[in-house]
Amino acid sequence: MVSAIQAVKHKLAKTYAELVQETGLTNIYVAQILKGQALLSLEAARMLRALLGLPEDLVLEMMEPPRRSYDPLLIQDPAIYRCKAVYL
Repeated sequence: MVSAIQAVKHKLAKTYAELVQETGLTNIYVAQILKGQALLSLEAARMLRALLGLPEDLVLEMMEPPRRSYDPLLIQDPAIYRCKAVYL
């Protein structure tokens, strides 16, 4: 999903700053929804679909709760390792 969204954004040569300006949404929210890290609201879905010409099935997928993944390398970060040790 993220690859398809980024391909459309790249094809239209839209920057995040331009999308923020054209939608009135915050820069963080725009980046999060285009990277599949946040739930797309109905209002934002309408705006982005109009601006980017995203297919309906992709927009519906963006409106689902984000999927989280687990990266075992992250748990090796010293800060996370120390926090984990405190709570065990």
